[in-house]
Amino acid sequence: MSYSLKPWETLSQLINTENRSEVAKFIDDLSTSETARAISRLSEEEQQALFTILSPENAADVIEDISETQAAGVVENLPSEQAAAIMEELDSDHLVDLLGEMDSDASESILSQMEPDDAEEARTLLNYPPDSAGGLMISEFLAFQVDDTIQDVLDNLQENQTRYRNYNVQYFFVVEHDRRLAGVLRVHDLLFPARKTLLADIMIRSPLYVSDLSSLTELENFFDEHKLFGAPVVDSDHHLVGVVLPRFVEEAINKQKTKTFLRLSGIIGGEEFRTMPLAVRSGRRLSWLSMNIVLNIIAASVIAFYQDTLAAVIALAVFLPMVSDMSGCSGNQAVAVSMRELSLGLVKPREIMWVIFKETRVGIVNGLVLGLLLGTVAFLWQDNIWLGIVVGGALAANTLVSVTLGGALPLLLKQFRVDPALVSSPILTTVTDMCGFFFVLSFAAAVLPKLTGI
Repeated sequence: MSYSLKPWETLSQLINTENRSEVAKFIDDLSTSETARAISRLSEEEQQALFTILSPENAADVIEDISETQAAGVVENLPSEQAAAIMEELDSDHLVDLLGEMDSDASESILSQMEPDDAEEARTLLNYPPDSAGGLMISEFLAFQVDDTIQDVLDNLQENQTRYRNYNVQYFFVVEHDRRLAGVLRVHDLLFPARKTLLADIMIRSPLYVSDLSSLTELENFFDEHKLFGAPVVDSDHHLVGVVLPRFVEEAINKQKTKTFLRLSGIIGGEEFRTMPLAVRSGRRLSWLSMNIVLNIIAASVIAFYQDTLAAVIALAVFLPMVSDMSGCSGNQAVAVSMRELSLGLVKPREIMWVIFKETRVGIVNGLVLGLLLGTVAFLWQDNIWLGIVVGGALAANTLVSVTLGGALPLLLKQFRVDPALVSSPILTTVTDMCGFFFVLSFAAAVLPKLTGI
């Protein structure tokens, strides 16, 4: 076997040999990014063959090296029984994330083939919002009873060493008999006391914890304040239901930022990879672009209405895109501030009038300054004070509109349960274009005799 080929070419050849150990060894020698790249370049048939050849444990290791979107696409095309065997090798948090990426029929088909206890646990975790503590927590943790002794814990660890080997154990938790959280133990707390010592006597009482419904922002603030390796998660009855790790919170924040970036860039429906089917990639982009065609037609209709004015004063064509673009930039600044304050809980959707008041003041000041600058440029260029007044006045008015609308729009959309990150940008762009064209051309039409000499 030649290893001078590109990784995916070598992997493709190894798959054809159906040599499980060779395939597993080759993938194990690749870095995480190389593994993801190699698998993405395989055909769908080769991907399915790869996961058929690998043992469920090795297949699960590979899945952890590739994106959830890619992994879900591969796993849901496998036979349900085979997919279930692979999924059972994953940590609970990764399992739930992967199931959440699949359509409901595929995920339920896989769950039906899993061990009943594992499937029931996964269904419970799937009921939590993805960006809550319940949605991010792992259910693999070690909890013991308050009346257990250190010897009981050591015996349990010895008996279940194979099962516990892959657990992320930072703390041991102590619970009442009804699973209510009572305390926490650090690993070294078990090393020095006598073997007959009760856990209740050495545990840290009233430990820090988070609610299973805590939001991503609340979790971020919690771990910023408390430098812990993990935090117990409790339900409304104070029952211990899982553990959330700070790296899961960090990963969720990064994932949220990525989704927001993709939405603002016009990629609808989640992550896109160039190895995805053409119809899927094209459909995701067209859903955004088609909407923008309609919105731009609306903005362009303003120019059509004032085409005689524009024909009479052709110099206005130079300033139309400048007025709309500069105003759009101002509006996007206001959108960004509102989005950030909404995410931090510093402003509520019902406080829209307060936001409008605050943004109007900024819009007036910035509008006057920007309008004066652009108006001066227009005057110096054509030596016509009226052109400066028209252009500067239009920019000032449009800046006021865009900043006020940009600040209020995310709150208004949030009230109607519409994703502000997805809709704010096209609406703001259309309004600023339309108003900018209207202000320039209507102001010019009002003083047209003063401008026709240009």
